Amino acid sequence: MEAASGDYSGGTLRFVKRIPKYPVSTTDTFRELAAARPKRADALRNYEKLIAAARDAFAQDGTSTSLEEIARRAQVGIGTLYRHFPNRQTLLEAVYVDELEALCRTADDLADLPPWDALVGWLHRFVGYLATKQALAQELLSYVDRDADLFRSCRTGLYAAGEPLLERAQQAQVVRADTNLTEVIQMVGGIAKIASAEPGQIDHILDMALDGLRYRAPTA
Repeated sequence: MEAASGDYSGGTLRFVKRIPKYPVSTTDTFRELAAARPKRADALRNYEKLIAAARDAFAQDGTSTSLEEIARRAQVGIGTLYRHFPNRQTLLEAVYVDELEALCRTADDLADLPPWDALVGWLHRFVGYLATKQALAQELLSYVDRDADLFRSCRTGLYAAGEPLLERAQQAQVVRADTNLTEVIQMVGGIAKIASAEPGQIDHILDMALDGLRYRAPTA
């Protein structure tokens, strides 16, 4: 095996150590992973308990949390965990996809709000998503390349959720027309990475930054 080396991962992910293990993601698209959820009610309950336990464990103790600890938190046997997730990679991918799906669903939940409120509400939730996403993505880069289908399809899903909110706000002339979702995500991603911020400060900084997105009529 080749020694790990620093590699630039782009976007909100920076220099990380990548240890090649699997050439591609075990999941072609996040929709395929979502469709692979168990159909039986009892199996689905255990699957969802494991996802929730893994998400909480990764948030509290980091993505290196043992699978045994995740099974204990979910109150299922380790055999049940392995039936759903044969290895750490498949569990990481499932949590990563679950977090993205939750963010995408909020775009639909906010669609009935006025255009500005819907966009701002979604971007505030996007900040919370980034906190989990960055840690998961860095861990997944130990298994797959940043251009793996999993990451590409998740980016597609993210844009499919966010772009209609931004375009609706621009059409309503409450958001300036000379920007796009890529720029907005870059701005919000930078704010989300402020490490020294106190609770509530990130939201305050984000509100100040988002004020710069407001539409302003051209001056005569």
